[in-house]
Amino acid sequence: MTGPLAGIRVLDLSWAIAGPYAGLLLRDLGAEVVKVEIPGGGDVTRYVSPYYPGGLSAYFVNANRGKKAITLNLKTAKGKDIFLRLSEVSDVVIESFRPGTMARLGLDYTELSRRNPGLIYGALSGFGQTGPYAGRPAYDLVAQAMGGTMSVTGEEGGDPVKVGAFIGDLVASLYLVIGILAALRERESSGRGQMVDVSMLDSQVALCLNPIAEYLATGKVPRPLGTRALQATPFQVFRTKDSLLAILVTDERQWEQLCRAIQREDLLEDPRFQNMEARNSNYQAFLAEFSPIVASRTNAEWEELLRDTEVIFCPVHSIDEVVNDPQVRAREMIVQVVNEKRPEENFRVVGNPIKLSRSRDPLPVSIPELGEHTEEILSRWLGIGQEEFIVLRQEKVV
Repeated sequence: MTGPLAGIRVLDLSWAIAGPYAGLLLRDLGAEVVKVEIPGGGDVTRYVSPYYPGGLSAYFVNANRGKKAITLNLKTAKGKDIFLRLSEVSDVVIESFRPGTMARLGLDYTELSRRNPGLIYGALSGFGQTGPYAGRPAYDLVAQAMGGTMSVTGEEGGDPVKVGAFIGDLVASLYLVIGILAALRERESSGRGQMVDVSMLDSQVALCLNPIAEYLATGKVPRPLGTRALQATPFQVFRTKDSLLAILVTDERQWEQLCRAIQREDLLEDPRFQNMEARNSNYQAFLAEFSPIVASRTNAEWEELLRDTEVIFCPVHSIDEVVNDPQVRAREMIVQVVNEKRPEENFRVVGNPIKLSRSRDPLPVSIPELGEHTEEILSRWLGIGQEEFIVLRQEKVV
């Protein structure tokens, strides 16, 4: 490993998407991340469609590429003992169980930190370790629904809509990584670890900073507005002759350039549209006037028309267009890796958005099979020999 977290050991007990994505980011930053799964079963996403041609789950591959994978039965005495020993030589533990689950196993932060005072314990759950909802289960939809995200997403006047990306899972993972990195930095001065408690609900509340701030300041409850922003006009997606286009005007200089580009200088003199406040106040009249203008040209024509102006605009990309966009490819956000164990299979995966100038770890070329690295990790981390390992396997501990 050559990333900034080289030498950091992470035990990742999390499953599905929330949690594993946090482990993935730590791995991409150079940490050695060991995924701990149940013998004979493993992470549920191993068996969730869609699948790559070779039969591997696309969700599992993109959330767990490059990790080491071990199996360990934490319901057995020997399994618990091995996990405790692994935690003693680890820097970070990540888990995404409901609060109380690890305590019932005798493997919670209290016990692990007693054995390893420098351990960072990252707990990601639906509602956090405290509060009246702490024991409830949660998935991405629950977080979006209860955290306010859905209430401000969708068309104006319509019902709330879920964001298509799994932001309930992924945003919580991002906050967990931030907390873990902060705890690692603090440990350098104190020598002590700590628990990082992140909930999917809290993360969505934080994500709704703007609409919540609006409510706290005005007492008005924000509602879905489609792609429109109340503070600026035009600032939304319009239908063109052949597709969709977002056009954003944030100041009067841009408005003037837009009007001159479409040869409608008369709009600059129209009192309903001559400044931002007027356009916002007369939004419906503006929409009736401006929408047909946008619809009269193709996206390519708008590109030619606005390219040399300061007007902000962009097409609305579908996922296939995102994947094949030259900017996305130039930034290595869609990369191809070869499965070392199955060289005939090439995978395209989502890349790492964090671009460091020096300490950058190359993208891994391995997809961990269930329990693939169990013997290696137990030997290298704990010094368990082959004979002992065979017994552990016979006893279904690993």
